[in-house]
Amino acid sequence: ITREEQDEYGTNSYKRATKAYENGNIKDELIPVEIKGKRGKPSTFVTEDDEYKKVNFDKFAKLATVFQREGGTVTAGNASTLSDGAAATVLMTEDALKKYGATPLARIVGYADGATEPIDFPIAPKFSTEKLLKTVGMSPSEVDLWEINEAFSVVVLANMKLHELDPAKVNIHGGAVSLGHPLGASGTRIVNHLVYALQPGQKGVASICNGGGGASSIMIE
Repeated sequence: ITREEQDEYGTNSYKRATKAYENGNIKDELIPVEIKGKRGKPSTFVTEDDEYKKVNFDKFAKLATVFQREGGTVTAGNASTLSDGAAATVLMTEDALKKYGATPLARIVGYADGATEPIDFPIAPKFSTEKLLKTVGMSPSEVDLWEINEAFSVVVLANMKLHELDPAKVNIHGGAVSLGHPLGASGTRIVNHLVYALQPGQKGVASICNGGGGASSIMIE
């Protein structure tokens, strides 16, 4: 997977995130954060992520590679950004739903963990996703939407290639390359986004690698 392919994917992540914000595809899952002003000054309200606006496409191809200076392909542009963020979700059993009179947004169809050698962590989601799809009796082409965490563009490109996925179904509103990868929040963020991006009756898969060769995948409807 070439540097050019990764740069193109990273560029598209920013463009998809920008379009998603413009079209209101993100707003329903966001909670504004108030930063109270000091000494009588007005509060500041953070109502949207600002990372996706911090991009210069003209410099994308000129960025130095990281990890491997000579012949490397990963750059700050085609990898996820350092960021702060939080995400939350509520899990309930069917009995609890009845007890509290709650209306579910989605249901978990299945989930799985998988692992490979740590050096090959970018393709770890392949193993958890294969186990998940086998468990639920579905093929990749039957999944309506995919959220594959964009720790690096190469992670998504590799897993799209391994599962022969339609790019139009993967990370349709951008991902961690453009929106950031706050550790400890990213897994919940991509699951939450699937909840809001899927139409009633549709099924989606979220997958994320954990850096040590392991990965997790979950299907929701």
